[in-house]
Amino acid sequence: MSTTSLTRPLVTSLIEDAVTAPSMHNAQPWKFVHTAGTGVIELHGDPLRRMPHEDPDHRALHLGCGAALFGLRVAAAHRDRHAVVRLLPRPGDPWHFADVELLGPGDPEPGLAALHSALSRRHTSRFPFTEERVPAELIDALRAAALLEGCRFDVPGAWHTDTVLGIVHDSERSEAADEAVRAEIAAWTRTGGSDVGSGTEGIPAYAFGPRQYDVTSPVRDFDPPRRMTDRPAARFEKEPQIALLSTAEDTPRQWLTAGQGLHRVLLRATLDGLSTSLMSQPLEWPELRSVARDPESAAGFVQMVVRLGYGPKGRATPRRPVSEVLTFG
Repeated sequence: MSTTSLTRPLVTSLIEDAVTAPSMHNAQPWKFVHTAGTGVIELHGDPLRRMPHEDPDHRALHLGCGAALFGLRVAAAHRDRHAVVRLLPRPGDPWHFADVELLGPGDPEPGLAALHSALSRRHTSRFPFTEERVPAELIDALRAAALLEGCRFDVPGAWHTDTVLGIVHDSERSEAADEAVRAEIAAWTRTGGSDVGSGTEGIPAYAFGPRQYDVTSPVRDFDPPRRMTDRPAARFEKEPQIALLSTAEDTPRQWLTAGQGLHRVLLRATLDGLSTSLMSQPLEWPELRSVARDPESAAGFVQMVVRLGYGPKGRATPRRPVSEVLTFG
């Protein structure tokens, strides 16, 4: 295979797929650059979309960009291209996250193209799931998907599940007591009132899900002040099924790796008929994040807590137009 120059329509269609990726509060913290006459697409983080209170070291920002990077790889494979990725190609520029060289046609990464149909179907679900347990063979498939990206995906035992759910609720209390964190979250949520804000980013009211009658589920409540008085309430599953995505190290390179592994797991779960939601709140507090790791396992650093099961799939959240995130040079 050889590098070939990319047309604008092709690059645009690739990025349209890439930006379906999940990101913290749907901030979409990515920028792409393509220089005419080359086969390379650059991925940059957008420092204007950082969250200094909830994500001071930009770990979650890297995860979101890593997920977009994986979406780009899937999109390339779907179009019979092979993506060669170089992470952090310029040590002097920490916001230049990756260079993606597209080769082909022919010989894309095995299994990637099959995930393409899930890009537009994968949505976070903050709704109640049933009590039906996810079969072991599906968990094994998700674990294998994570391993392909250099990550671990572990289902904690009963005692550690209780520990993780406990620190989720601890994080909610810390969040409620921190005015700066509350303001940051409010800036990325759209309740439909006078503060509706942009229709291309953030968490819209319809994606909040119902309020909980109880506190069994680790679903983040984006409207604790109860600004939405007509929001319904519901009972969530008594025994939430969670899994921990982790990496061996805790560096910007590994955060980008984790984002790719996370998106691969979520797309695989979508194809397998599972609903998912992401629980980042306990990982936003250093004193709680360390507790998320199971001391009896070989897992390194927990990068995301994933809730999975059977239930409503959730709806698509808005995305910025490609013209805002893609620059042609």
